[in-house]
Amino acid sequence: NAISVGLFLSPIPTFLSIIRHKSVQHFKSDPYLATILNCALWVFYGMPFVHPDSTLVVTINGFGLFIQAAYISIFFIYSSWGKTKKMIVILLVEIIFFAGVVLITLNTFHTTTRRSTLVGSLCVAFNIIMYSSPLTVMKMVIKTKSVKYMPFWLSVASLCNGIVWFIYALIKFDPWVAVPNGLGALSGVVQLILYAVYYRTTDWNETDPKEVQLPEP
Repeated sequence: NAISVGLFLSPIPTFLSIIRHKSVQHFKSDPYLATILNCALWVFYGMPFVHPDSTLVVTINGFGLFIQAAYISIFFIYSSWGKTKKMIVILLVEIIFFAGVVLITLNTFHTTTRRSTLVGSLCVAFNIIMYSSPLTVMKMVIKTKSVKYMPFWLSVASLCNGIVWFIYALIKFDPWVAVPNGLGALSGVVQLILYAVYYRTTDWNETDPKEVQLPEP
């Protein structure tokens, strides 16, 4: 749980930068929007009436849910209206989806085994989405040859978190936890490789408007 807390808190320098500049700059909200749904699903998965004896899963993802909500709130405050509208739509879709999962699980499946299978499979799918959400950031890193907007400590924490939870899942014989966290560790490795490759070509003093120049139509 300590490693996972580190993962959830690792973007704090990013958000301090956003608050200091009063702008989200070119930081992406995608990872946080993916993570908030992922945490909600894992909290539900860990409930006693879905998958008993999963206290660690519930506590850490409950904490993560709270932290992601705080991060997204900061994006709302400092994003343009266009980006804010996009986030609102995504969050509404996530809320509707999550409510549907809860209703279907509780009203259709009446044993913890069947509930665990349904919710666990969804958790795996969305954990993969969460860990692949930095792909948008990685694409920008490759395009700009700059790692300025790919937080280093978030990548480190993702790697450590994936490894630790993968080991935990092997001990508990829980494939629903093992599969996505194994992929999460792999994602962290790729991010750190990109960081090593493009660190020297990053202009840390470059001003925000010039960081990503899009071609004129």
